[in-house]
Amino acid sequence: MIHYEIYPSAFGELGIAASESGLVGIDLQAGKRPLPVKEEWLRGATELTDTAAAQLEAYFGGEIQSFELPMDATGTPFQQSVWKALCAIPFGETRSYRELAEAIGNPKAVRAVARANGANPLSIVVPCHRVIGADGRLTGYAGGLEMKARLLALEGVLIG
Repeated sequence: MIHYEIYPSAFGELGIAASESGLVGIDLQAGKRPLPVKEEWLRGATELTDTAAAQLEAYFGGEIQSFELPMDATGTPFQQSVWKALCAIPFGETRSYRELAEAIGNPKAVRAVARANGANPLSIVVPCHRVIGADGRLTGYAGGLEMKARLLALEGVLIG
């Protein structure tokens, strides 16, 4: 069973969903893609959703740079490989889609990597906001480009 809750945060409301095995979704509710709540999900906080919310607040407050949370995101093997590579991008650094494609051993899959990045169901925890265009500019982000810039600035990365 999946439980979800909406939490206030310094960066806006966050929708957080978790199974018994780990997190299945985290999204900024004001973004282009709020948490896609399914009819069978139950609203109500769990220990894991509360822990995730607390760690996200600590991240927003500059107290932590990485997350210690179990993940249970559903995706294809290719998407999973991209999401794993995203987690390897250190706090305060960025990568281009091309660099991410190279990191997973598939340098010609730049567009597929971009699609997998955009399908990331665990916003912020799986740091898709750390991926920028090859020219150094901000590119799409489900939470909006202003939010992406804000998250990168929090990590000390200034774009443009």
